[in-house]
Formats: sequence, C-alpha cells, structure tokens
Amino acid sequence: MQQARQEGVAPDGAARGETTGGRGTGYAMAGFMAMAFAVVGMTGLLAAHVSRLPLERAMAREVVLDQALVLGRAGDVAGLATLRPLLGDSAVILAAGADFEERVAAERVAMRARRMAEADATGTRLRALLVVVTIVAAAFGAAALLAGHRGATRRAVVGDKLG
Repeated sequence: MQQARQEGVAPDGAARGETTGGRGTGYAMAGFMAMAFAVVGMTGLLAAHVSRLPLERAMAREVVLDQALVLGRAGDVAGLATLRPLLGDSAVILAAGADFEERVAAERVAMRARRMAEADATGTRLRALLVVVTIVAAAFGAAALLAGHRGATRRAVVGDKLG
C-alpha cells in the first residue's frame, strides 16, 4: 500500500471507484454531470426559440405592409397614419414621393434584406453561445469528476490506513 501511494497509483478499491465511506459522492458527481448536460440542453432550447424571431418579425411586417397597401390604394391617409408605429423602420413608405405601390414593393425588398441580415447575425451569435456553454459545461463536468475521483482515492487511502 505504501509503495502504491508513493508511485502515485491508486489502491485497488479506489481505482474501481470504491470508497470506505461517503457513498453519496458518486451520486453528487452524477447529478452534477446531469446538470452540466441540462444547461447545454436548455441553451439549445433557448437557441431554437430565438432563432425563429427574425422570421416572425418579417412575417408580421409583411402583414402590416399588406394593410398599408390596401389603405394606400383606398387613399385612407388617417388609416396609414395609425400604421406608423407598426411599420417601425418601414415607415419610410409613408413619406411623399413616387407611386405608393412602388414604395411598398421597394420597402418589402429592403425589409427582407434587413431580416436576412438579422437572421444571419442571430444564427452566428447563437452558434457562438452554444459552443461557449458546451465548453464551459464540459470543463466544469471534467473538473468535478476529477475532484470526485481524487477525493475517492484519498478516502480509500485514509480508510486503508485506519482499517
């Protein structure tokens, strides 16, 4: 036993994860690892939810642009004014200028380009988030397992000394 400790080799029981006491340590490590995987899973769930937001925003804007087109054709200036808050950055169509239908068509193209850029940026950020969270969870899990293994080895050595 003394020689195994000097050479840095774990006693037989500790190598198999057996200890003389503290049997709950294995359960704590398993629980910690489960939580590390759960954090990665919840981050993926968040990413799946957030990734569709640019598409939902584009679809909502398409509906408002359709409403604006109907109101513009009818010449309802007051109705168009009520759409201004819903149009957001697409409110440029309400400015005087060329044919209203041409302005709406041009804004549709511009809005779709903005939403595509937004979707690309969101995807890049979410992929980076998933990579970082996965690496951090793996590092914490490895550190916890290593600490648990070292603790089990120490308890086995101390238990052998006492026994």
